[in-house]
Amino acid sequence: MKGNVIVGQSGGPTAVINSSLAGVFKTAMERGFSKVYGMRYGIQGFLDEQYINMSDYIKTELDLELLKRTPSAFLGTCRYKLPEIHEDKAIYERIFELLDKLDIEVFIYIGGNDSMDTIRKLSDYSLLTGARQKFIGCPKTIDNDLAITDHCPGFGSSAKYIATSTKEILCDAMGFSYKKKNVTIVEIMGRNAGWLTGASALSKSEDCEGPDLIYLPELPFSIEGFVAEIKKLLEKKDVVVAVVSEGIKTEEGKYVCEYAGSNSTDAFGHIQMTGTASYLASVVKNEIGCKTRAIELSTLQRAAAHLASRVDVDEAFNVGGACVKAADEGATGMMVVIDRVSDDPYQSSTGVYDVHRIANGEKVVPRKWINKAGNYVTEEFLDYVRPLIQGHYQPVMVEGLPRHLSIHMKNYDWSAPRGKK
Repeated sequence: MKGNVIVGQSGGPTAVINSSLAGVFKTAMERGFSKVYGMRYGIQGFLDEQYINMSDYIKTELDLELLKRTPSAFLGTCRYKLPEIHEDKAIYERIFELLDKLDIEVFIYIGGNDSMDTIRKLSDYSLLTGARQKFIGCPKTIDNDLAITDHCPGFGSSAKYIATSTKEILCDAMGFSYKKKNVTIVEIMGRNAGWLTGASALSKSEDCEGPDLIYLPELPFSIEGFVAEIKKLLEKKDVVVAVVSEGIKTEEGKYVCEYAGSNSTDAFGHIQMTGTASYLASVVKNEIGCKTRAIELSTLQRAAAHLASRVDVDEAFNVGGACVKAADEGATGMMVVIDRVSDDPYQSSTGVYDVHRIANGEKVVPRKWINKAGNYVTEEFLDYVRPLIQGHYQPVMVEGLPRHLSIHMKNYDWSAPRGKK
């Protein structure tokens, strides 16, 4: 009899992070592992012995399908930075003591760059000590900035939501355009990589002209140049919509959001980004005098499971399963990657790659995929993203609203109205 699998979720959630969790659970059960434990709030919660038996929550195929359609992190996440082994050996001894206590054979961590660093450190320690556990990273990030993999689970659904929202924002702005000049600035997540912001250009189609300007953090941003572009556009049209990454920086390297007073940091020392669009809207209003509006999609762009891409949901599920398969076949210190096989028709496959080559790296939008002026993306960028937003999963609807799997309601009959037994 095989031992057990433990899985955790870390960092910012996505619309499909739980699809990967479902893939881990289903494949582990099919491959004969005894139990699948879920860490509550990632490695930080695990250190406090916070974990659940996933079988207490997934008892039917409906439960599994609900989990695939549930936004946010079912298990809860954390932003916890493990120290290097030489800095605090005791914390590693504690983790491996708990792993042995639960008879864990496979440790899977669903997350982004910082989570892959956790896998790197744990696998290194296991090799140093001869521990039997296998450690596999499961990619997850709407930012799409993990190295090596063609793209990341979570990105396609966020791109779909952003493109859809941009179309709707443009429709709304046009409705107030009669004899009025107005400027709307939309702020999209993305600290150093502009994949999400560039996806707003997908809104351009037969029924929508798309945003006028798109600014990614890969290039220096000029506030004065931005205002000048807005002025120029307002001479020709009444409505201007600009989309900016939250992480755009000036030539001097200062984040625009810092002008708005954003300076708090997280556990990894990252500045908490907010206020970029609001600051730019105030500058435009003061400089030009027109009506302005700032829109920050914030957590909506990573939580909109009702608009998730079928391609994204399916790939996230397959990646979770591939993590179990890789570990079961002896791999450790690896991350599962997605390889693009073809664009038309779109096909992908999974592989594994050394996590040491991925952890703490960052994949940004290539310069050739940004136009010469630095204020839009190219058709090549759109060709890369468009296959990832295709298809749709119909939510399980109860009384007009989507039904989700909740960790706080494990004894409910999800097939009954209002969750009654």
